[in-house]
Amino acid sequence: MKREEALETAADLPSKAWLREILIPAWIARAVRPGRAGFVEMFDPAEPARDLGPLRTTLVTARLTYVFSHAHLLDPQSEALAAARHGFAFLRDVCREGGTGRFLHSVREDGTPVDARTDLYDLAFVLFAMAWYYRATHDDQALAIADEVIGFIESEMVHPLGGFAEDTVGTLPRRQNPHMHLLEAFHALAEATGEKRWLDHASAIVRLAREHLVDTETGTLGEYFTDDWKPAPGAAGLVCEPGHHFEWTWLLLHHWRLTGDTQARDLAERLYGFAIRHGLDDGSAGPLAAFDVFDRTGKVTASTKLLWPQTEAIKAFLARIEFLDDADAAERLDRHLASLFRCFVAPETGLWFNQLAKDGAPTQTVIPVRVLYHLVLALAEWERVRG
Repeated sequence: MKREEALETAADLPSKAWLREILIPAWIARAVRPGRAGFVEMFDPAEPARDLGPLRTTLVTARLTYVFSHAHLLDPQSEALAAARHGFAFLRDVCREGGTGRFLHSVREDGTPVDARTDLYDLAFVLFAMAWYYRATHDDQALAIADEVIGFIESEMVHPLGGFAEDTVGTLPRRQNPHMHLLEAFHALAEATGEKRWLDHASAIVRLAREHLVDTETGTLGEYFTDDWKPAPGAAGLVCEPGHHFEWTWLLLHHWRLTGDTQARDLAERLYGFAIRHGLDDGSAGPLAAFDVFDRTGKVTASTKLLWPQTEAIKAFLARIEFLDDADAAERLDRHLASLFRCFVAPETGLWFNQLAKDGAPTQTVIPVRVLYHLVLALAEWERVRG
């Protein structure tokens, strides 16, 4: 991707059909290799045919199964459903262990385990993928697997001090991130099935956020915690991420939509306000974009800019437009989308720079395919809300 190929003005934004016409077909071709199991995990634009190895993870398989399931719902005439079935089969038959709700963290293409632990973050995305795969196919196998997974989480991973364990080997520190994605998965399953139990699970995660994950004094969301939900010792306990403040904003506003929980709306307001005040580069010294890391005082401690926080800012703006009629968010949305396509994403190819320095210079050129989940979901929300 060459800088001169990128967009120059907001008026040059691609149409909302770009997601269906360019992005998805291009990534089906890149992620699904003929005769190979699972999905490619990394893609090097400089050497597109290079084989980056047989490693396959539950996380990437689940994320891309979601991506292609959602893409099929957006365009049933596309080839996305075949790609979703490809991913679902690998999850079901290779990553899944014995029908007990366990999933291996990573395997080789032939199914040989590489890392046999079961990870909560992975399971959140398995649940999310099952919700969307069921919406795309009405295949009851997906809901049966979701039942296996929530059964395993509740029987094997419940933590006595709230929330769930990181994994089956006792890893520390504890993180907010897997719990956030469980909330996302529970919302998706509630909407896919109409079953109230999934909203009950979601409400438990929101309570956890209110009681432990968000600092009541600063209104900031921590990333790393001790066993009893205190900030992790040292520098890790100070880490906050603008991208996750925005992502929780989107989730909490949708929780308000689904349940009427006004406390969720108010919590979203606090997180959004802090991220807007402290987490964005205004474009004066580099691309208009969310920074990677700040601390609880609002000091930016990592001025690099990954792609995924930009998609989460876009989703937060869209939720505030949809539910709060926020004119400021609408203005921010247009500017942020223009910056996304000018600085990160190449409209002609659907390739992206995964991270930029503060001044906009790319720091990473090899693309982690898992980030496609962020880009597709944000642009699908743009299409849905602004359509």
